[in-house]
Amino acid sequence: MTAPARVLVVDDSATMRGLISAVLNADPNVEVVGQAADAFEARQAIKQLDPDVVTLDIEMPNMNGLEFLDKIMRLRPMPVIMVSTLTHKGAEATIAALEIGAFDCVGKPHPGDPNPFGGLVDKVKAAARSQRKAMFTTNRAATPVANAASEYRAGRKIVAIGASTGGVEALIAVLQKFPARCPPTVITQHMPHTFTKSFAERLNRLCAPTVEEATEGARLEIGKIYLAPGGERHLQVANASAPCCRLVDREPVNGHRPSVDVLFDSVAELAGRNAIGVILTGMGRDGAAGLLKLRHAGARTFGQNEKTCVVYGMPRVAYELGAVETQLPLGSIGEEILKSAAARKEGSE
Repeated sequence: MTAPARVLVVDDSATMRGLISAVLNADPNVEVVGQAADAFEARQAIKQLDPDVVTLDIEMPNMNGLEFLDKIMRLRPMPVIMVSTLTHKGAEATIAALEIGAFDCVGKPHPGDPNPFGGLVDKVKAAARSQRKAMFTTNRAATPVANAASEYRAGRKIVAIGASTGGVEALIAVLQKFPARCPPTVITQHMPHTFTKSFAERLNRLCAPTVEEATEGARLEIGKIYLAPGGERHLQVANASAPCCRLVDREPVNGHRPSVDVLFDSVAELAGRNAIGVILTGMGRDGAAGLLKLRHAGARTFGQNEKTCVVYGMPRVAYELGAVETQLPLGSIGEEILKSAAARKEGSE
């Protein structure tokens, strides 16, 4: 029998610590082994208890969660799940935490929330199973690189990317390879609804193309990247004569809204062999069936390999289904997308 995931809960609010602990302890495969009110207490608890996973508040006295997370990643790397307020400020801090190396994030619940910390238990168990003891971090000072930029023929392809846990780092690594005039690119990243706008803004600052949160009817243009808004609607592409974004009210698919499968399905139908599909790190199976549909439609399809994934879930399922034409390490995916976008394919006009 597998031992329960041992968790340290860090939050300056006793009420919040109690709520998080109650949610986690309700699962027999999770055990809260300690609580801490600030970074000093947390540091001592980590030394004494050696937890498998830490849940960490961002706003704390003495040393905030970002500063403490940075110390953890440098001195004693371990899976950390950030617990953030669902505000713009909290979202920006959470995106920064994911760049530093946090495993994932959850939002603090609103009063009366019927499902407080939904998804936290699954994320904790996935974090405990991960082998990510030495976390990699994105080079935030890096300048965009585009070795294949001179080969890329603008306007020939549409790129669709899906990601979940670990996707912040992965997407930055991929998109920093894109030139300013990149193929029109649509992305679904599983993320709370208030976080995607901040993430799009962060990507826009770090990458050469324009990155924005997708809006209804936005035309797919060369040099633009569109990120699905989190939580409320699915992102699709539509209108073969003038491709654009469509935000659709539908029930969650594979437990997610927006869903990678919904995006990939629409790109397969609209663009077929003029598409490139990419599935990156993440829990579960969302996107695997859609990527298979893309491949059957003649699109090039890539999956992140196990060694460079934070969670080899979505890419694994896609690979096992036969949806992944080529598995690649994260550092190679951006350039391969550009090479595929530049290549001519019979009948691809």
